[in-house]
Amino acid sequence: MLPCILITLAFAPSCKKSSSSSPKTLYDSLGGTTMVADPSNPGTKIEQGRLGIRSVVDSTIFIIAADTSINKYFTVLLAEVTAGNLSGFSALSKNLTDFFCVATGAKDFTYTGKSMTAAHDPAQNSRMNGKADAADFTQFVNDLVAGSKKNGLSDQIIGRLGTIVNTLQSQVVQR
Repeated sequence: MLPCILITLAFAPSCKKSSSSSPKTLYDSLGGTTMVADPSNPGTKIEQGRLGIRSVVDSTIFIIAADTSINKYFTVLLAEVTAGNLSGFSALSKNLTDFFCVATGAKDFTYTGKSMTAAHDPAQNSRMNGKADAADFTQFVNDLVAGSKKNGLSDQIIGRLGTIVNTLQSQVVQR
């Protein structure tokens, strides 16, 4: 379901970078382009906005992994992680982070993943185990909210993120 959110964000219109004459983008509200130390890669820097988004993405992936109502869609990923193979997790995290960066108004990143429809269709994405229904989508949104709150996002920012995600429900829900 997390890929759904990322794809949703990729199709959302991006905002102009914050300046004295334009409103703050959601990316700016998440920390923007200020460079900070990357705790996952010692000695490297990362945009604070990207770090914030990656933190929410990773937290949400872990919450979904423990959520028995929707983790059935990610059996390939769960099997890999259980076996100690984090390559699928790393790829999903990067892809979703890129997606959210673009969707929230970042200018320094691109999203090159599948469309929202393709990402959630097992016929087009062998890593998906089934098609989601409306209840699954709602549970994904609940897990995203939990991941966002775990990382200290305000209700206002979570609401802005939810607005973006909800625009893609019709592409994610395929049954």
